[in-house]
Amino acid sequence: MNRSDILLHLARATLEEHFGGPKPERPANTPWLDEKRAVFVTLKKHGELRGCVGQLTARLSLFDAVQDAARAAAFRDTRFSPVSEDELPELHLEISVLSPLEPVDVHTEQQTLDALRVGVDGIVLTSGTRSAVFIPEMWKELPDPREFLWYLRRKARLPTDAWPADMKVERFTADLYEEPERR
Repeated sequence: MNRSDILLHLARATLEEHFGGPKPERPANTPWLDEKRAVFVTLKKHGELRGCVGQLTARLSLFDAVQDAARAAAFRDTRFSPVSEDELPELHLEISVLSPLEPVDVHTEQQTLDALRVGVDGIVLTSGTRSAVFIPEMWKELPDPREFLWYLRRKARLPTDAWPADMKVERFTADLYEEPERR
């Protein structure tokens, strides 16, 4: 199995374990699963978001981070009710393995727009105690950079008509692994 197959199998097996399936086993000869990595797992059902949770900083091994994010996306994403066993066959799983966060030296919305790499960057906005993140996959939903930032500020409950003076911007990239679409 290749890296993509291993990660996707691990995430799906983790969800199945919740409903009584066997504990996911670690494949042999996979030392790369020991690397500490930040991960997001996204669940979609019929093309609609069903859960998306992860970590921005690498604190767990990739093996543990995928399982943790899969469980959180399915059962602890507060925007949705927990996934039911009946839904498992209808779920489409995506795993984003993040690069380390990189501060972006910007002070205005326009500077941020100029610095964005559309379709490439995931973004974290922070102002005071409020913050929000969009993984790079969100560019598929919001391809216009101005809209991307507007919705990200809204998600963080920050003003959408002004750029806070203390706004901190960080970016990252992600390697995306996704299951084939289920029909």
